[in-house]
Amino acid sequence: MVVTGCHEAAYGHFVQEFCFSRFKSDMGTLRQTLWCDWEKTFGWYGELINCTFLIATKLDCYWPNKLVDEFFIGIHQHYFKSCPVSGRSLHDPPNTVLCPFIVVPIFVTLLMTAVVVWRSKRSEGIV
Repeated sequence: MVVTGCHEAAYGHFVQEFCFSRFKSDMGTLRQTLWCDWEKTFGWYGELINCTFLIATKLDCYWPNKLVDEFFIGIHQHYFKSCPVSGRSLHDPPNTVLCPFIVVPIFVTLLMTAVVVWRSKRSEGIV
């Protein structure tokens, strides 16, 4: 009976050689101030995840595993440590979205107040 398993040293080497080198090259094309722009880095990050998964599959390693976790912690500590938690900076929505959420409740409140006042002045027919 032959038992094969994950060769962690080879896995770590291949991840560094094939996955990280490509990711590092791609991130090098961006200014450091744009590293937190998820729209610009999402594709490269997805390729990095896929690369680590494919290598794990080829080497009969479980994925995710301890090496992958440590690898991605290192990636985040280097490239994304100063990014906001949400992945992008927060800002107000555009006025075309914000105004209806403010104006409509105000008008509904005024309308309901007017209906209550109007109905309280009309006393006939109320038992």
